[in-house]
Amino acid sequence: MLISIPPKEAVARMIGFMKGKSSIWVAQNIANRQTDFAGHKFWARGYFVSTLGANEDDVRKYIQNQEKEDKRLDNLNQFDR
Repeated sequence: MLISIPPKEAVARMIGFMKGKSSIWVAQNIANRQTDFAGHKFWARGYFVSTLGANEDDVRKYIQNQEKEDKRLDNLNQFDR
């Protein structure tokens, strides 16, 4: 995931917000509400942050290529079923 956070925002606050909101969404939508996630943790406790600077375009291209590769593999796996 590549995100841009304005310099005035605290990284820990933004990551905490994203982890919290996405955990709630997963519990409500992906788990088909068959499991009670109360008290369980969806995300790992930590996270990794790095600055990109001039390499942002390279990272963005890498992510896009990963998405294409995932879709290609998904299409191949449909024939295995």
